[in-house]
Amino acid sequence: MKFTRSLVVLTAAVLTVPAVFAQGPAASLYGSKCAMCHGADGKAATPVAKMMGVPSFDSAASKKQTNAALTAIVEDGKGKMPAYKSQLSGTQVKELVAYIRTLQKK
Repeated sequence: MKFTRSLVVLTAAVLTVPAVFAQGPAASLYGSKCAMCHGADGKAATPVAKMMGVPSFDSAASKKQTNAALTAIVEDGKGKMPAYKSQLSGTQVKELVAYIRTLQKK
């Protein structure tokens, strides 16, 4: 069972992340830090997202969050999501939040 779950996670990463990297710095950052769980389109329809209960950026609740709230989540983490404050600059976090907003418009 663990092997199957690991295989699903690995497959999701291989299929999801490369498409995101081709779109620019913010998209690349999203691909390396977020797409594994939230999916390339932010809809959290990946096997990993379903298994972990990851929220979709397309949900009404996500769309209602302020940029400051999203920034705090990226920097400090929330639930199973790790904190990225020590890994990303303030500028990178701001660009990432802006990119997430573009996913919400699709």
